[in-house]
Amino acid sequence: MSQFNDRLDDIVRQLQAGYQSSELFFNKKGLERPNRATIIDILDDFRKLLFPGYFGPEQPTRISAPYFAGQMLTHIYERLYPQIKIALAYQEGSLTSSVDIRAQEAATEMMLELPRLQKLLLIDVEAALNGDPAAGSREQIILSYPGLRAIFIYRIAHELYIRNIPYIPRIMTEHAHSRTGIDINSGATIGEYFFIDHGTGVVIGETTNIGNNVKIYQGVTLGALSTRAGLKLAGKKRHPTIEDDVTIYSNASILGGNTVIGRGSTIGGSAFITSSIPPFSRVSVKNPELTVDDFGERAYEASGNA
Repeated sequence: MSQFNDRLDDIVRQLQAGYQSSELFFNKKGLERPNRATIIDILDDFRKLLFPGYFGPEQPTRISAPYFAGQMLTHIYERLYPQIKIALAYQEGSLTSSVDIRAQEAATEMMLELPRLQKLLLIDVEAALNGDPAAGSREQIILSYPGLRAIFIYRIAHELYIRNIPYIPRIMTEHAHSRTGIDINSGATIGEYFFIDHGTGVVIGETTNIGNNVKIYQGVTLGALSTRAGLKLAGKKRHPTIEDDVTIYSNASILGGNTVIGRGSTIGGSAFITSSIPPFSRVSVKNPELTVDDFGERAYEASGNA
């Protein structure tokens, strides 16, 4: 402990120099940054509202449901609107009346979209039920499927993304990534009846377009061909388009903004695709040759493994 105490002042000075060397560590003109913990709590509240009785102690009845919904909506709005205002003000460098108005409008519009999003998520539940023989029930999917959780968070975050709200959508989807292993950028456009089976390692890039009735398995990447240009590529179509009724099996990589997977196609596992595939195609990777050398029982015993 004495050695640490002897060096403490020196460490503090070095860290202070590091703080001063970058604008990242101090709030701009006293402005706050969005609070990650609060945003995650808001996501949990959205989930309680859209799937009542599944993720909280509340057990609303048909009679009490309107009161539950009204209370939750008010609670969420009162937490979401300040975070949106903080995010907009921090991005623009000042808190103005126009920022406040935009925040109120965005938060209100988000609330107005919730009935539609709930219907959309229930369709995603049906996609999981019909797409996975092991699903068991709708209740099991809602309670336990990481794919549905990632899709739910994406659908909330996407509504904020299309309203040009900074920081918050990415915080939401990266939270989903950390909890599920599924990385869906909030900018992606995804249709209805969407199912991610197993899910670990799935990556869906910002400018991806996915149609209706699409099913993907673990390890699938819908990505860009190259990101070396960095921010110069912002706003450009970098990720593929997946049309309706497509199935993509595990560990397939589909890359590039001009790449279109035609409707009704099936993409086999481990495929690497950088150009468009016509509708109703079946893409497969030729299995590598499997060699099995059988040396017999005596060789096994001689090796000392017996």
